[in-house]
Amino acid sequence: MSQTSTISDVRAVITRSRTVGKDVSVISLECPEIAGKALPGNFVNIKVNDSDQPLLRRPFCIHNVEETRIEIMVKSVGCGSSMLCNAPVGTRVLVLGPLGNAFTIDTPDYRTALLVSGGIGAAPMLFLEKRLAVLGRNFSHCIGGRSKADLLTYRLSNCSVATEDGSEGLKGTVLDLLRTRLSSSVQDENVKVFACGPNAMLKAVAGFCSEHSISCEASLESVMGCGIGICYGCLVELNNADGEKETVLLCKEGPVVDGKRLVL
Repeated sequence: MSQTSTISDVRAVITRSRTVGKDVSVISLECPEIAGKALPGNFVNIKVNDSDQPLLRRPFCIHNVEETRIEIMVKSVGCGSSMLCNAPVGTRVLVLGPLGNAFTIDTPDYRTALLVSGGIGAAPMLFLEKRLAVLGRNFSHCIGGRSKADLLTYRLSNCSVATEDGSEGLKGTVLDLLRTRLSSSVQDENVKVFACGPNAMLKAVAGFCSEHSISCEASLESVMGCGIGICYGCLVELNNADGEKETVLLCKEGPVVDGKRLVL
């Protein structure tokens, strides 16, 4: 996984906000200092207003980079995310980033990238897709949700979808979709899976990839109050190189980890 080298803390201006799904918005922020250094998989920590409520910053994957702007995909689930989704254009927020490591995409060990996401796990996938396209790599998306309303395919290309209730695409989980995809058109190609979504989904995808000797990287979510290893709010349990469990700070060793490190 590639590591970010330089971090900036800037006051960025919201230049655009649009609804792209059920309680989900994509928000554009003018912050050239971060846009120029960001890599797919990086995240930012945002102080949503100048008051002490909420006190802590909120972490968001970098969804896209457009010239001097970054975009984040935000699901309104609490006071901080709701305030950000409802903030008008022109609002200034404190943005710390780019933080964390990045997906490893420039290695020669694969020809086809399968981007697997569930729900708001689609957040880092547009930025990742665009960088894969620049590298000339084949890619496609496997996207899952409980129902059609939960699918986030906004601006993504080459998408296959699955819903647990059968309201769109394959009836089943995104893992069922991945199995179908790998058993058909890409079975003879070198494949690498890049995944983001709920922890249970990531563990299932990582376990499947391990069983079939498929390279897999997963982007995990956790509470990240500081994003730089001070607050110790993002402790997660992972496997180390010897297969033993260890507790690490996700903001320092992630959010992208090798799928083999997930404790299944």
